[in-house]
Amino acid sequence: MHADEVATDAELVRSLLRAQFPRWAELPITRLASGGTVNAIYRLGAELTVRLPLRPGGAEEAVREARLLRRLAPLLPLPVPEVVAVGAPTAEYPMAWAVHRWIEGRNPVEGELAEPESVAAALAAFALAMRRIDVPGGPPAHRGAPLVSEDRETRAAIEALRRTDEPFDADELTEAWEESLAAPPWPGPPCWTHADLMPSNVLLAGDRVRAVIDFGTVGMGEPATDLIPAWNLLPASVLPEYREAVDVDDATWARGRGWALSMAVIQLPYYRTTNPVISANARHVIRRVLGG
Repeated sequence: MHADEVATDAELVRSLLRAQFPRWAELPITRLASGGTVNAIYRLGAELTVRLPLRPGGAEEAVREARLLRRLAPLLPLPVPEVVAVGAPTAEYPMAWAVHRWIEGRNPVEGELAEPESVAAALAAFALAMRRIDVPGGPPAHRGAPLVSEDRETRAAIEALRRTDEPFDADELTEAWEESLAAPPWPGPPCWTHADLMPSNVLLAGDRVRAVIDFGTVGMGEPATDLIPAWNLLPASVLPEYREAVDVDDATWARGRGWALSMAVIQLPYYRTTNPVISANARHVIRRVLGG
């Protein structure tokens, strides 16, 4: 997916475990199919996973995630990953990596929710709980700056899409982006935000939300970033109840739409030939935004 991506395989995982966590080194290791773009994920036995960052920036997220999850997990209404060990860089793999407790579940797919009301309620409760966390000293979220900070990259991505065969009108995308940019900025202090509530970071048990995973982007920002499920996952039929539950004003809702759109138009030209899960979701978001 990335030009600077580090190659990984099960033998690398076993070698790292033998050197640093030998008690797990002989467990079965299987790479998991994932729409994620930051980590290669391996199932380790029945109860663990190993997450290897694909790029150097992901290593910093692995260390930060391990530190912050211990503080945030007791304050959230859904299970989140439990980091049981953090591995050190080595000559064969020059980044920090992590071992997590396995959480059983499956990722939802846009347009295929059997119980959308339940999913909407759970994700709204999670976003509200994140916003209300009172833990000082949090780092800036990955998407913690005002929406306008994404303007240059978003416009460049729209122009990149204009040069593809994707069936979207670049001028309509620009107009939709500018509508969100025109919304007043968040007037309050930074609050805690997950900042990446993509379907690939949500787990379902049956048809209900089981957990939220991948906290590599977590930190202090504005609450609009955690509204993106309104466009990347939830059907329009449940949005009135979802919006009431997340308790935001018109400006925050508009910025949430802008965050969802920005992420989608940046993802699509980059991943359209390498990550079918992310690119399909990006197209879904764009259709939702342009459709109203």
